[in-house]
Amino acid sequence: MLTLFETYLISEKRYSEHTVKAYLKDVEALLEFNGVQYLEEVNELTHHSIRGWMIDLIERGIDNRSVNRKLSSLRTFFKWAKRGSLVEADPMIRVKGPKQQKRLPEFVKEEELLPQVTDELFPDTFPGVRDQVMVELFYQTGIRLSELIGLKENDVFDTSIKVLGKRKKERIIPISPQLNELINHFVKLKRELSFDISCLIVTDKGNKLYPKFAYRKINFYLSLVTNLSKKSPHILRHTFATHMLNNGAGLESLKEILGHANLSATQVYTHNSFDKLTSIYEQAHPRGFKAK
Repeated sequence: MLTLFETYLISEKRYSEHTVKAYLKDVEALLEFNGVQYLEEVNELTHHSIRGWMIDLIERGIDNRSVNRKLSSLRTFFKWAKRGSLVEADPMIRVKGPKQQKRLPEFVKEEELLPQVTDELFPDTFPGVRDQVMVELFYQTGIRLSELIGLKENDVFDTSIKVLGKRKKERIIPISPQLNELINHFVKLKRELSFDISCLIVTDKGNKLYPKFAYRKINFYLSLVTNLSKKSPHILRHTFATHMLNNGAGLESLKEILGHANLSATQVYTHNSFDKLTSIYEQAHPRGFKAK
């Protein structure tokens, strides 16, 4: 049964390998908790079965955000099972996830990423230029880590890059002449080292980039410019989105650049942007300033 569900996630939902593994793990955990061993027993699961598992997760210290993510896996599973007549009713209809506090995305301040600040961080060597290309791509385009890893040399054009996002959906993102020049310089260094690989970003030995390597590099360079507790590639994605909105970008345009499926995912950044607008209002409007 889970093999069929896995095929569905890959072929129809077009989820990434990481997402598929997470969904299967969540479903397996529910079945194991309720002692389900055979296909026909799945139909015996009720909303009580799922609530019991959910309570067990919470009591074991799993945070509400993670619990809701696991419930999302189950919703997909039972919708698929009902469509295939494996269950008569979807028990998830009567299951509500625990409330979770909304966390605003953290972001690096604009002044901490000015060229005169960041240019001094990278030596003019192959690793140094490669690291600078990674930082600038994350910050100037807002791409995801998986999208950076999958970026090929022939996906880079004079004024844009072509990115393969979630569910294999392609999108085109503009890039500045300065970023294009930096990328060309890096590719030239790759050629000089005879690194014959189609992936744009590679390791020091010319191998394909992997997540831990990129995370470690971004964490190191962000630690030089910011005191944020989190210093990851995704923080630079949040930073890109926040800075774009603060400087006049529209939500619809930002949604397309980020590759969000719906506008609600993009709207989370408006909270950070509103703080900026409030500050501008207080300074600019005759009655907007705070009384001293």
